[in-house]
Amino acid sequence: MDKHTTLSLLEELAQRLGITIRYETVKKEDFIHTGGLCVLRGEYIVIINSRASTMEKIRVLASALKRFDLGHVYVRPAVRELLDSLDP
Repeated sequence: MDKHTTLSLLEELAQRLGITIRYETVKKEDFIHTGGLCVLRGEYIVIINSRASTMEKIRVLASALKRFDLGHVYVRPAVRELLDSLDP
């Protein structure tokens, strides 16, 4: 599975979980942050730096999704394998 398909599948999974994904330019004084999970007004949001590479976007989104109970949601085997391969 290619990087763009993987990212698309992770975005779809987040959507099914009710998690908002926002691609924003995140930059502060020569330090570029790739993003992460936050809670805003009781809703989960993953903010991802729009300038990040596709692999960095995948890492940020996968790391955020790994924090949720995915036992009740169908996750494609390749995506589940990716999530399981991440450090806790």
